Amino acid sequence: MRQGAAGQLASTRGTITVVHLRARLYTSYFMKTIIALVRRNWLFFLLATAAALALRFIFVFRFPHIAGDTLVYGDIAKNWLDHGIFGLTDNGLVRPTLIRLPGYPAFLAAVFTIFGREHYTAVMVVQALIDTNTCLVIAALALELMNERAAKAAYLLAALCPFTANYVAAPLSETLSLCCLAHAFYYGVRGLKTLEQGTLQRRLWILAGLWSAAAIFMRPDNGLVLAALGLAILILFFRKPQKSQMELASVLLAVTSLAPLAPWAVRNWHVFHLWQPLSSRYANDPGEFVPHGFDHWVKTWMVDYVSVEDVYWHVSGEPVNSQDLPERAFDGLPEYQKTLDLISRYNQQLFIDPDMDAEFAQIANARVEHSRLRYTIWLPFLRTADMWLRPRTEILNVDTRWWDFESHIKESTFALVWAGLNLLYILLAFRGWLQWRLGVAGIFLISFILLRSIFLSSLENPEPRYVLECFPILLALAGGAFARKHSTQ
Repeated sequence: MRQGAAGQLASTRGTITVVHLRARLYTSYFMKTIIALVRRNWLFFLLATAAALALRFIFVFRFPHIAGDTLVYGDIAKNWLDHGIFGLTDNGLVRPTLIRLPGYPAFLAAVFTIFGREHYTAVMVVQALIDTNTCLVIAALALELMNERAAKAAYLLAALCPFTANYVAAPLSETLSLCCLAHAFYYGVRGLKTLEQGTLQRRLWILAGLWSAAAIFMRPDNGLVLAALGLAILILFFRKPQKSQMELASVLLAVTSLAPLAPWAVRNWHVFHLWQPLSSRYANDPGEFVPHGFDHWVKTWMVDYVSVEDVYWHVSGEPVNSQDLPERAFDGLPEYQKTLDLISRYNQQLFIDPDMDAEFAQIANARVEHSRLRYTIWLPFLRTADMWLRPRTEILNVDTRWWDFESHIKESTFALVWAGLNLLYILLAFRGWLQWRLGVAGIFLISFILLRSIFLSSLENPEPRYVLECFPILLALAGGAFARKHSTQ
C-alpha cells in the first residue's frame, strides 16, 4: 500500500512538473512579449476584454446555433466517453468512424465530462473564453510584426470582430481552429525572425510545430500552415548562409507537427485497414458510396453559398427544387431538360445511386468540355470571392438571399452593413500590409492566405466560414493600418 501510494504520489508530482514546465514554456515564449504592453495599458485592455466577452456572450445566449455538424461531433464525443469508441451511432449501435479528426470531439468530451453530457451552453461559454484569449494572441502577433500601437489596434479589432465572435455560439471546430492557428502564426513569425537574425531558437519551432499539429487536429486543411512556413524557410535558405539552421528548423517543425498524427493514422490502419492520416475528403467512412459525379456536376456551376443551402446540402435525403438552380447551371435546352429529368428522378427516391451519379458525371464532363476556362478559372475565382465577401450571416437569423430587399428590408439592410464591415476589415488589412515591410514573416502569412484561397477555390461548396482561418492574420495586419512605422505608442 505504501509503495502504491508512493508511486501514485511520484506520478502526480511528475504530472505537475510536466504541466509546470509547459506553463513556463508557454509563458516564456508568449506572455512575456505582450505582458509589458498590457501592464502599461491595463485600462485599455481591461475595457477591450470586457467588450470582447460581452459580445461573445450575447451571441452565446441570444443566437446559439446547434445543428448539423454539431450533433455529429457531439455523437462522436459521447460514444468516445461512454463506449471508448471513436464512432457514430447507427441504428442504436456504435460503429467506428474516421470522418472527423479527434481534436474537436476531444474538446467536447472534456467539456461533457466536467459539465455533463450535451451541455452545449457550457461548450459555447468555454469557446467564448478561448476566443477572447485568441484576441490576445493576435495582438502579440501584431506586436511581433509591427509595434505597440498596431498591437492595441489589432486587439480591439479582434475583440469586436463579429465574424469570429459569432462562431463561439456554434459548437463547431472554428473557434479552436482559430486559436491554434493564431498560436502557430505567432511562433512561426518569431522563429522566422530569429532565423533572419542568424540564430535558431529550437523551442520556438517546437511550439510552432505543436500548435500546427493542434490546428490540423481541428481541421485537416490547416496543414497549409506548414506549406506556408516551409516556403518562408526555403526563401531564407537561399538568402542566408546558415544552411544548417534552416535545415534543423525544418526538421523540428516537421517532426513536432506530423508526429502527433501518427497514433491517428495507426488507429485508422488497425480499425479500417486503410492508410488515412487525416480525415476523408468527402466525410465518408470506408465502403460508403460517394456521388462523385454529382459533386463534379455541382462544381461546374456553383459559386455562392445560397446554392450550397438550396441544392448541395439537400443531397441526399431532401428534395431539390429545380427552380433554385441558376441559369449558369445549363448550357442549352437539351442539357436543361436532361438535368431537370435527373432532379425529378432524384426527388422520387431522395438518394443518388451509381447509375444516376454516372449521368450527373456525363453532364459535368460535357459542361467542362464546353468551357474549360469557365471551369478552371472563372468559377473558382467566383467561389473564392463569395467566401471572402459575403455578409457572414449564415448562422444568424438572416435570410440567405440577403439582397432581396423587397422580401425583408431589415434583414437585407443588416446583411449589407455586415458586408461593408467585412470589406472594411479586408481593406484595413491590405493597408496595414502595404504600410509595413514584414520581410519573410510577411511572406509566410500572406502565402498562407493565398494558399488557403487557392485550396478553397477547388471546393464545390463555398461556405464563408472556411476563410475564417485567415482572420488572425487579417486582424493583425489590420492593426497595422492604425500605426506608423516609426511610432511605438
